[in-house]
Amino acid sequence: MTNSFSLLSLFTSGNLITLVISLTLVAASVFSWAIIIEKFRMWKFERRNPTTIKSGDNLELVVDRLIRPFDKNLWFLSMLSYVAPFVGLFGTIWGVMDSFASIGVNQSVSIGVIAPGLATALGTTALGLIAAVPAAVAYQYFTKKADDLYNHLDDVRKDIKGKK
Repeated sequence: MTNSFSLLSLFTSGNLITLVISLTLVAASVFSWAIIIEKFRMWKFERRNPTTIKSGDNLELVVDRLIRPFDKNLWFLSMLSYVAPFVGLFGTIWGVMDSFASIGVNQSVSIGVIAPGLATALGTTALGLIAAVPAAVAYQYFTKKADDLYNHLDDVRKDIKGKK
């Protein structure tokens, strides 16, 4: 008895809906990791070259403009952390429906009939979580860092404005 389990075949041997769900989740995960890496690089640069406010700057606008790059694309991480589990759940439901359809076609409830659809179902659930969890953690982490930077810059702005 040989086990021919393959992650790639789990998501590509199914039907078109499963393939689209899987590719969507993988693409979203790759994009979220690109954002996460970009943010780590930005914060590393920020740690080495701290953002400062000069007294000649337009103090009312400068804080918002300085913080904008740190908030850029965080919306995608937030959205992915909320949506990806539901997309994975849709894949789960589709896989279970596929298993029930196989039972109907084969007139059998054997594990060989049910297992492929359930494996695909659990696979899309896993993909949804693989995409959502890092996005959720990164969103919270980078939002907190951006909020802390905003508060620091706003305090500096108030100090400069108070000295005038």
